[in-house]
Amino acid sequence: MDQQRLWTRNFLTISFSSFFIFINFYILAVTLPEYALTHLGGSSNGMGLVTTVFVIAAVLFRPLTGKWLDEINRKKLLVFSVVMFAACSFFYVWVPNYALLLVLRFVHGISFGIAATTTSTVVLDVIPRERKGEGIGYFTLFMSLAMVFGPFVGLSVSSGAGYPVLFLLIAVFGVLACFFGVITPIPRHEPKPSDLGAWHIKRFFEVRALPIAIAGFLIAFAYGAISTFIAVYADSLGLKSVASYFFVVFAAVVLLSRPFTGRLFDRRGAHMLVYPGIALFAIGLLALSQAGSAAFFLLTAAVIGLGYGAIIPSFQTLAIQSAPAHRSGLATGTYFVLFDLGYGLGSYLLGLVASKAGYSSMYLIGGFTVLLALGTYYGLYHRPQRLRSARDAQVRDVQVRDAQGREAQVQEAQGQGQKALS
Repeated sequence: MDQQRLWTRNFLTISFSSFFIFINFYILAVTLPEYALTHLGGSSNGMGLVTTVFVIAAVLFRPLTGKWLDEINRKKLLVFSVVMFAACSFFYVWVPNYALLLVLRFVHGISFGIAATTTSTVVLDVIPRERKGEGIGYFTLFMSLAMVFGPFVGLSVSSGAGYPVLFLLIAVFGVLACFFGVITPIPRHEPKPSDLGAWHIKRFFEVRALPIAIAGFLIAFAYGAISTFIAVYADSLGLKSVASYFFVVFAAVVLLSRPFTGRLFDRRGAHMLVYPGIALFAIGLLALSQAGSAAFFLLTAAVIGLGYGAIIPSFQTLAIQSAPAHRSGLATGTYFVLFDLGYGLGSYLLGLVASKAGYSSMYLIGGFTVLLALGTYYGLYHRPQRLRSARDAQVRDVQVRDAQGREAQVQEAQGQGQKALS
């Protein structure tokens, strides 16, 4: 009976470790660009770099971590990554200039890439096999809660108590992520042999997940403009006091819609969620570019959250379903590598747009990028899937007709044989 329990100490500790890793990430994602601009002499052109270098470092080390998880002791890798993550969290308060902040962000991104990938893999070892789907759902809920509280806490503390207090809080969350990771017992894992070479591309990426991953890249590219610049944009509109509530509304809609979107996915398929979700996300971004009042500003957060909440779990599920079961981890990793890369590049490139043409133009371009994701999803995934289904149906029809023809021939031969005997 104990083996069937989901809410064990192991599951809770690894989930809390993941929660504090991601709340750390979301707090810094929304507060560091403004801090770099106002306190460290950063330029408006390079505001997005503090997020971009972090994400690029994480992207580089996610595939390597997947390889290491099959080759070395998982407990040692987990401890190393969360200790490194906590150590990086302590240095923000002492960074004296913008250049050193970028160095710190790159190193912190390395630790994030390793820690986030390791916790997401380790949790599969502590969830009972019969409750895998339920357990993964609750584990990802911890990350969603971090998305709810992180931006709100970050913007509230930075505007109310100041950045020194915020960086102290970051250090505390880093220590908590480390503590819960270190005390998590991990079942023994035997390395899985592979016929592929040590550095073969298929040991790091799943090609069949690329169509969905490319669409996810474009969604993340646009989302980078929200998480990185929404606070600065709100300030430029005279709405700084409501900036933190943007993420509360956004994340609340994501959380409230998740049970309904999950059931709709199971009953009607991904297309019923993806197309409306992308449309809502694009409409929300285009509307955000024209925001002028607090009520309209928060309304766009709800529309964007509803679209984002439909797209992301659908894309993740489709990425996993695109590959055989034994390569589902690689499919998930491939999806997140492109998603993270899109997020990082979007934070930087759209930041350049904002510095030249303004934040309104930046969000307009973000909205059109999401519409491009709509075409990408149809062209690279939906249409090929529909053509494959049509070909499979034709093959089945031919097989049925052939079987019917053979059966008719057998019956005719039997009839002729009976006539000859009579």
